[in-house]
Amino acid sequence: MKKLRLILGDQLNSQHTWFNQADADVLYVMMEIKQETDYVVHHAQKVIAIFAAMRAFSDRLKSDGHQVIYLTISDSNNGHDFEQNLNQIITQHQIEHFAYQAPDEYRVDGLLKIFASKLTIPHAMVSTEHFLTERDEASRFFGNGNWLMERFYRHMRIKHQVLLDDKKKPVGGQWNYDKENRQYWNHQPSAPVDNRPTHDHSDIWNEINSLNITTMGQPNESAFRWPINREESLQILDDFIDHKLVYFGAYQDAMHTEELRLFHSLISFSLNTKMLSPAEVIAKAEQAYIEKDYPLAAVEGFIRQILGWREFVRGFYWTNMPAMQTVNYFNHQQPLPSWFWNGETKMNCMKHCIRQSLDHAYAHHIQRLMVIGNFALLMGFKPSEVHAWYLGIYIDAFEWVEMPNTIGMSQYADGGLLATKPYVSSAAYINKMSNYCGDCTYSHKARIGENACPFNSLYWDFFQRHQTQLAKNPRLGIVYMQLQKMRESDKKDISQQAALIKNNAENL
Repeated sequence: MKKLRLILGDQLNSQHTWFNQADADVLYVMMEIKQETDYVVHHAQKVIAIFAAMRAFSDRLKSDGHQVIYLTISDSNNGHDFEQNLNQIITQHQIEHFAYQAPDEYRVDGLLKIFASKLTIPHAMVSTEHFLTERDEASRFFGNGNWLMERFYRHMRIKHQVLLDDKKKPVGGQWNYDKENRQYWNHQPSAPVDNRPTHDHSDIWNEINSLNITTMGQPNESAFRWPINREESLQILDDFIDHKLVYFGAYQDAMHTEELRLFHSLISFSLNTKMLSPAEVIAKAEQAYIEKDYPLAAVEGFIRQILGWREFVRGFYWTNMPAMQTVNYFNHQQPLPSWFWNGETKMNCMKHCIRQSLDHAYAHHIQRLMVIGNFALLMGFKPSEVHAWYLGIYIDAFEWVEMPNTIGMSQYADGGLLATKPYVSSAAYINKMSNYCGDCTYSHKARIGENACPFNSLYWDFFQRHQTQLAKNPRLGIVYMQLQKMRESDKKDISQQAALIKNNAENL
């Protein structure tokens, strides 16, 4: 029986059982299509990285004896549509059975289900063999209760026997060491060297440009630093374990104008394209704790992001789609200012984080959540626009992980289904965790006036405007106690200052 198997651009798992041995009756197909490049504007490096990794994966399969049809973005036979390309191949090669691995994105899942339903030959969807949970496992775990990541994380620790002592209790006596992971970085310890490989992908970039595909950001095509295969991904993981993990916990929230990476792993692209598996990443981190006596807070904090948050967010995504796409709890409607695409703002924190994102397709979680996302929520930017920007700009942004983080965690657009409170702050937090405020045009201490940091008035105005929706939240009691103590004249000044800022968004 002649079989066709589809491999998507984020399914580059060479350890999958599909590839255990070559089979003359199995034909694999991979395709670079405009249907995937054009549904949102992506960062140039993201498109290049996915295409380069797909091509490297195809070459590996071929060298292992597998049969592969690979349609490049510039191939004359490419219809740039899953259905059109697959139908053509099925007819041309007289395929008798079609199979594909479960897509991670709701949109692609729907496209392929519709396609498969039209087939007159047998078809099947199989597991990607990547995640540590099934799509609905988190939903079954929580039932009708509140989604609390900490509960799910402890469940996963026990289920997978991670960082447990002989009595099946958490090593160190605590499940979570997050409070120890919030230190400011001031050049000590020294930031590690970036040991990632460098590639020249000018040929891929030229192909992308020849088809007038719209992208954002800098391509860095001749000095490309992102991994394109499993071997490079493992090297980056090992470099993190050997040189960065020991400091990751303490400085994972720190931000600095001179260091964009600090002690972060930079493996999320490799994980989300499945060149690495979460199980092996967790195992290596736990092994480092056991054998190298690394700080428990560092290792636990890193493992929590993968074993806890990553799997939790995936379950949340599949439980709440497609409704999550359109939620807007605060009815925020303001459009993103044009400087989100060039970083030309006087706010030093926003300028640095956005320009870094445009230059490198990367920003770490605090830059995304507590600088850019924080500002977007305080300003009242439309959640769907914020989501599209995040989905496009970051190298590791695939909808299943990006949408819950943006719509739920960052913008609180789901009304608290994911996050227990809106993650907003005044300039005080940014000043505490970074050096952004030091030479900024705006004063991080001032609330009112031409040179006052926009975060300050926007912060208090946000809680004033949304008091009906937020005042009963137990985690915000202190905020509303402070608001009650404010003079009415001060509240009025804050509202007027915030209105001026919003009306002048393009010129901040």
